[in-house]
Amino acid sequence: MKKLNLLYEGKGKRLYECEDKNLLISEFKDDLTAFNAEKKGNEAGKGALNCKISTELFKLLEKEGIKTHLVKTLNDNEQLVKKVNIIPLEVVVRNIATGSLTKRLGIKDGTVLPFALVEFYYKDDDLGDPLLNDEHCLLLDIASESELEELKRLGREINVILKSFFLKRDLNLVDFKVEFGKDEKGNILLSDEISPDSCRFWDVKTNEKLDKDVFRQDLGNVKVAYEEVLNRILKDIE
Repeated sequence: MKKLNLLYEGKGKRLYECEDKNLLISEFKDDLTAFNAEKKGNEAGKGALNCKISTELFKLLEKEGIKTHLVKTLNDNEQLVKKVNIIPLEVVVRNIATGSLTKRLGIKDGTVLPFALVEFYYKDDDLGDPLLNDEHCLLLDIASESELEELKRLGREINVILKSFFLKRDLNLVDFKVEFGKDEKGNILLSDEISPDSCRFWDVKTNEKLDKDVFRQDLGNVKVAYEEVLNRILKDIE
C-alpha cells in the first residue's frame, strides 16, 4: 500500500490515505509527549516498539471477539487500518489508583480498586481533555446512551482479557486508555493503539514502572522499558 495524503497528525501517530478509500495507513512516531504536550521528547525506535506491541495486543483481542480497526502490519512503523469516524472520547479503565485519580479523589497511590473503574475523557486538547460523565456526553451529542453503555462494556471486557494476559507475564495492568470509532456501517471498532504510551504497567514483584511514566517522571530509558514490555508480550506467542 502506498501512502498518499496526510489526513491527521497526533502526538504519537500520523494517518495517511492510501489507494483504498476504506483504509488508512497509520504511522507510529518516535515522539514522546506528557502533561498535554507540555513535556516533549523523542526516542528513536519507540514508534516501532509501539507498532509491534499494539499489533500483538489487537490480534489477541480480535481472537477474543473484540472487533478492531487493524487489518495488518505493513512494516516496523506502519499498520493498515480500517477507516473509522473516531468517537471523541478517551475510555480510561483503572484497576489500581495512581496519577490523576489519586489527585482528584485522595485515594492512596497504589490502592487496588474494588472494581474496574471506567471513565470518559473528552478528546479536546484546547480544553485539556476534561473528565466527562454520561450526561455531559449526551449534552455534547458525542454518543447515545446505548453507545456509552457499549463503550463501558467493551472497556471492561478488554480489561478482563488484558489484565489476565499481563498477569501471566508478571505485569500488573494498572490502567489504560482506549479509543473507538465507527465504520461505514456504524459498527463500533477498537481503534488507535494499545501500548506503553496508553497503558500503565507495573512489575508484579518490584512495582517497577514499564510505561510512559518512565518519561513523565524521568525514571530511566523509555526504549528499554518498552522493549521489556514487548519481550513479555511475546512470551509463549512466538
